[in-house]
Amino acid sequence: MSKQEVIRLFKNAQTNPNLRQVLNSASNLEAFVQIAHQHGYNFTVEEWQKATGLVIEDSESKVYRNQSS
Repeated sequence: MSKQEVIRLFKNAQTNPNLRQVLNSASNLEAFVQIAHQHGYNFTVEEWQKATGLVIEDSESKVYRNQSS
């Protein structure tokens, strides 16, 4: 289920610039996941990393952000 939630978030962020802006305001991956939860997306940091194939070693990295416009 979490993989579907990540996909749903990606799709919605592509079509909703307000959601994308809020998500991009996250200071780190944990904050990103917390913001996603507040907007009705249910996944953990570990589930995000597994679903996206990313492992964030540097908590200051912005790799988790969707930079597409």
